[in-house]
Amino acid sequence: MCIKSLGYMGFAVKDVSAWRSFLTQKLGLMEAGATDDVYLFRIDSRAWRIAVQQGEVDDLAYAGYEVADAAGLAQMAEKLKKAGIAVTTGDASLTKRRGVMGLISFTDPFGLPLEIYYGASEVFEKPFLPGAAVSGFLTGEQGLGHFVYCVPDSDKALAFYTDVLGFQLSDVIDMKMGPDVTVPAYFLHCNERHHTLAIVAFPLPKRIHHFMLEVASLDDVGFAFDRVDADGLITSTLGR
Repeated sequence: MCIKSLGYMGFAVKDVSAWRSFLTQKLGLMEAGATDDVYLFRIDSRAWRIAVQQGEVDDLAYAGYEVADAAGLAQMAEKLKKAGIAVTTGDASLTKRRGVMGLISFTDPFGLPLEIYYGASEVFEKPFLPGAAVSGFLTGEQGLGHFVYCVPDSDKALAFYTDVLGFQLSDVIDMKMGPDVTVPAYFLHCNERHHTLAIVAFPLPKRIHHFMLEVASLDDVGFAFDRVDADGLITSTLGR
């Protein structure tokens, strides 16, 4: 296994101001500045974990996966090329914007831009200060969290993410979508987190169903629920 974790995610959104407020005041992320109209957000000692930029899609624009070092990056680049995937080495400008020592970029079979990098910037001298009441986010070796990826062909996606990128299957859950409709969801891991990526053939107009950030306590979940519920934004409760 070469990929260690999900390191960062970038979103293209119509209302950047609304996203900035939601990420900080509702979820408790910390603003980490802006470069070229891209707003960066922190959840730990990393310089950033989530980026938001102006765009019309209101969706995930790219995701970055972390490897240990330059050798790991070269290994992943070679593996992708052998699989027939076009790989671009990030130039000095892109690596500076991402705050990493080196990266490669490519697209998955469904057009999602992906990056693999090593050497992410740490800003220990600037302690993480949450934008709302959160005792802490759990990252470390398990990375940013996870997201559920909606694809038209789950078998094709599963083959790419396991055979090429090296993710391993955690389990499969048959999700009942209607009286006679069941859709399998494939949960994949690259570290001790149960899943860093879930793949499901949902007929949704967006690339992702949701993304997850892990917090330090159940109280953090409850307080976040209250903050989001105050604006009537809850789509799924804590109940069964």
